[in-house]
Amino acid sequence: MARKKGNSGREVPAEQGARRVTDVTSTRLDRIDALRGAALLWMATFHFCFDLATHRLIDADFYRDPFWTWQRTCILSTFLLCAGAGQAVAAAQGQSWPRFWRRWAQVVACAALVSLGSWLMFPRSYISFGVLHGMAVMLVVARLSASLGPWLWPLGLLALLLPSLISHPFFDTRATNWVGLVTHKPVTEDFVPVLPWLGVMWWGMAATQWMLRHRPSWLSSASGDNVGLSRAGGASWQALVSLGRWSLTFYMVHQPVFIGGLMAWLHLRGGA
Repeated sequence: MARKKGNSGREVPAEQGARRVTDVTSTRLDRIDALRGAALLWMATFHFCFDLATHRLIDADFYRDPFWTWQRTCILSTFLLCAGAGQAVAAAQGQSWPRFWRRWAQVVACAALVSLGSWLMFPRSYISFGVLHGMAVMLVVARLSASLGPWLWPLGLLALLLPSLISHPFFDTRATNWVGLVTHKPVTEDFVPVLPWLGVMWWGMAATQWMLRHRPSWLSSASGDNVGLSRAGGASWQALVSLGRWSLTFYMVHQPVFIGGLMAWLHLRGGA
């Protein structure tokens, strides 16, 4: 019987290693969900602080202060890495196009609601192409390019670099700025163009494809030699995993809850 090294350095039968990959790619990978859940909590904290600043309850510049702008970049990057990871797993599991389009339609519908809600609150800087709009386009590209394998690494680098190498006034309108080759950032509450952010999603896909082939136990606490590692947090871990699995719902609900709660609190405080 052929044998190979396991993740702990001990030898395991090759057939066992093959079964391990099959098991991982046929189940939900909780470590990806947990990472997405952690990003959601970070995002919610960030947005709550933004709401406090909007109502002048704290003094913070979310548009120019690096403390806040870098947080936005890190949060967004984490979400897109997870989205790329999700597409890598979906491709490995043989997800059908009809199932992909059902999920994609949910993202598009939520993006439209975000545009409408932001237009009502910020008519001069409403969101015409934010994170959900960008993800809707990038998910299609990622799905179509899943078979490129290692080529996703240089393609991702190219996507990241292009906006700093090429820009033109043609891309400065709301109808074209979604590409990302703008000469200046548009006046909007959220802007996530395809370039450079597609590069982050491609890298998330490429990294996950590599892990599925070589280190599947890194993606799931139910596989590999460190089964109990991710479960050490018990209920906290499971809460993160569950939150990550309902990311779109949480994204759509958290801001209306925050804003509604703050407005109610300000109203009660003003009437006291």
